[in-house]
Formats: sequence, C-alpha cells, structure tokens
Amino acid sequence: MLHMISALLLAAALAIPGNFLLYEKDAAKKDDNPETTWTVSARKSAKLVVNPCDKAALGARGRTAAKTITYTAVPDFAKYEQVILYSSEGAAAAAMSDLRAALRACGTKGYRFKGAKALLGDDGLMVIGQTHQGAKPAIGGERAIVARRANALILYSQAGEWGKPAKADFKQQTGDAKRMLAKICDIAACD
Repeated sequence: MLHMISALLLAAALAIPGNFLLYEKDAAKKDDNPETTWTVSARKSAKLVVNPCDKAALGARGRTAAKTITYTAVPDFAKYEQVILYSSEGAAAAAMSDLRAALRACGTKGYRFKGAKALLGDDGLMVIGQTHQGAKPAIGGERAIVARRANALILYSQAGEWGKPAKADFKQQTGDAKRMLAKICDIAACD
C-alpha cells in the first residue's frame, strides 16, 4: 500500500499542474475574436516550439511531462509557451545540446537560425530565426528564449514580422522566462 501511494505521489510530482504556465489563464478565457486562437496541450510528445529542423524527435528523449500553449493572431503573429519536464537533469541538458546542434545544422538560404548564450537558469539560449533575402535580413522570423533549470526546459517564442534582429525583440520572452524560472522548482527536481 505504501509503495502504491509513493508511486502515485511520484506520478503527480512529474505532472505539470493546471494554471502553472503563465498564459494558461489567458488561454482559458472566452475569446470571440475570429482572428485569434489559443490552444493548450499537455501532450508529452509535442514538438519543441523552438525547432530549427522541425523534427518531432528533437528534445523528446527522457520526457516525463510537457505542456504547450500557442496563441495565434491572423495574419502573421504567434507566441508560444512550453514547459517540459525530463526524467533527469542529464536528459534536459541533452535536449539543450541537441537544440544547439539543430541551430547549427538547419536552416536554408532564405531562413537562417542563430543562437547565443542567455544568462538564465542553469543554461540559457537566445534564438533568432530570420528570413533573409540574399545576405540581408528580410521581414519575418522568430525570437525565442530557451532556459534549462535542473530537469526542466522552458521555452518562450514569438514569430511574426520581425525585421533586422535587435535585443529589444527578446524583452517579453526574457521577462516570461524569468517569471517561470522563479517558480519552476515547484515542479522540477531542483537541488
């Protein structure tokens, strides 16, 4: 009996509770605007929302739970919030390493990815996805912050009509990441 209770507590600890993500309450509100959509998914197998190669397997090994919120606004804006728990800190670190490798390996002449270190959590990454015309940045792209704390990854991304990349492009995503990092240890295996 004690073993069964212990297993149930462990399973509950590995889940991401309702209303834990920053935008969950916004996503639950009734939205009558036909040009905006919120979706919330607790699929453990969800693709990373920052995924340069668009591969389902990127960052999938060792997951124990995931929650993803997507907001889209017609015609050209989207923002994403994703929290993923892994079975260990090593599995989460491997996901970050795989993401960095994908940033280097993927992209086309017309759409390029670039990553830079972000001083967030145990490991942080600032990601730029940018449309290019020749060597020059064109309109369109993605700006994302990915941070790892212990066995958790948190991802905040916005996609839209970005022009030439600038630090100010990351203000909202960085603020959101800091807010989530302040509470992620409620569900992650932090020391």
